[in-house]
Amino acid sequence: MVGRVLSAASSVVVTKWVYRRIAADRSTERWLRTNHRGETVTLAQGPAVSFGSLVGVITSPDLAPSVRAATTIAVGGASALGLLDDLTGATDIKGLRGHLGALRNGEVTTGTVKLIGLGATGLVAGVLARRGRGGPVDALLAGAIVAGSANLANLLDLRPGRATKVFLAASAAPVLTGSPAGLVLTGPVGAAAGLLSDDLGERSMLGDTGANALGAAWGVGVAASLSRPALVATVAALVGLTVASERISFSHVIEHTPGLREFDGLGRRQTLTKDQ
Repeated sequence: MVGRVLSAASSVVVTKWVYRRIAADRSTERWLRTNHRGETVTLAQGPAVSFGSLVGVITSPDLAPSVRAATTIAVGGASALGLLDDLTGATDIKGLRGHLGALRNGEVTTGTVKLIGLGATGLVAGVLARRGRGGPVDALLAGAIVAGSANLANLLDLRPGRATKVFLAASAAPVLTGSPAGLVLTGPVGAAAGLLSDDLGERSMLGDTGANALGAAWGVGVAASLSRPALVATVAALVGLTVASERISFSHVIEHTPGLREFDGLGRRQTLTKDQ
């Protein structure tokens, strides 16, 4: 327990240090974005949470070497691909349908590169996370969970604190009970919680970099610990949510669903009603 607490604490310290360093770089606009209110926020939260998560994973006690390697590859790869999209990606092409449509027209977007990259790093992470358990089928399912979770977290990152709160809520039980998934998630939970106030206060945003990293970490955690039937059910849920996101607005559903609406607005300046 002491080792896990120290791991989480190191994640918080590193996350805040990286955040301050990047946020202080006001000589360039590359880290600045306009949020849904038309206000300027920094993308520094994403790289900071990613670095903090990696430190937590590396220092987390009792992690099997293969699971530690899987998480490092998944989080590092997802955050790097997200950073590419954050800093150089086109903002007028969105969603799986948009990027695949651009590819059919001969345009390779950074979003397409990210999707392919998430699939590749997810597969490698899945193989490592399930080493010695279940063979190729389990490895493929685990890889799909890692990639799908990274992508889903990014789809949720449309309002201040939303993706962070969902990640923290989904990680709470494993971390508090000390389950195998909790060993993976302790560091990323510390990193995410360390900047939650800045996220909710609309001073910063996760961006693709941070959302992909947190989603990938969660994916490795559950993929390394679930049975095959649970892996299949998780993949089905992720595929269903991803397909649904192409047709419906998550923001609309959340705003019109009691319970979800209150959770989504918790800690923000006000609950929003405008869909994105």
